[in-house]
Amino acid sequence: MAEAFVPYCGAAPVPGAESWNLDPALLTGLAIGLVGGVSLIGWSKGRHHDLIFFAVGWATLALAFVSPLCNISVALFSARALQHMILTLVAAPLLVRGLFGSFRGRRSVGGLFAMSSTMAFTFCFWFWHSPLPYDATLENNAVYWAMHVTMLGSALALWVAVFRSRGLIAFSIVSATGLQMSMFAALITFASAPLYEVHALTTAAWGLTWMQDQQLGGVLIWVPAGLLLVLYSATALAFSLRESDEPEEFAFPALTGAAESRS
Repeated sequence: MAEAFVPYCGAAPVPGAESWNLDPALLTGLAIGLVGGVSLIGWSKGRHHDLIFFAVGWATLALAFVSPLCNISVALFSARALQHMILTLVAAPLLVRGLFGSFRGRRSVGGLFAMSSTMAFTFCFWFWHSPLPYDATLENNAVYWAMHVTMLGSALALWVAVFRSRGLIAFSIVSATGLQMSMFAALITFASAPLYEVHALTTAAWGLTWMQDQQLGGVLIWVPAGLLLVLYSATALAFSLRESDEPEEFAFPALTGAAESRS
């Protein structure tokens, strides 16, 4: 008799039985990423703030996979939505800011890269949150990792484009991203039926119906993530109004204010 398949983050838990993910391969990969990132940034005095940004981004990324959130995401679509928002809208920009530091004086990315990175992230987001591909991620661990590698990779490319573009282009990238995510959130929030078969029997223990869990996930993508993207896009627009004719760094104050204060 074949053993029942267990998703990468473990079997769907019930409240109080959540588990941490201490997979040796994951921890080794995270450790290699930390050492590699710190080595790339270096220990020079001028990049201390970059190390802080990278470390916070790395810790956020690690917690998204190691903490019980990973395990809960097997039971709840809303938990998976939260995990993806943390990875793409918090960890990714912090990692990019830390790894590449200030872009002042460097050549900005071209419009083709800005457009293609935005389209790549949009494709990955919609594809992996569509019912069939999403269900497959909890039925095959290779598909699970394909989802996260492409989601995170496209998010990193997106934020490189944001940070290395002039303010108005950065505003357009972030605004387009927020618009497409809000459209998707509205579709699943107001859908007439639940979409994700893998959660049909896993939500009741958490006090949610199959449909309520999907709606909660849609609201998380729509409201908290939407507000964060509005903040990012407003900051980009403000920057575009004060930037000079010379290429300058696009920087969210929350991420780069400290770095600017040292210059």
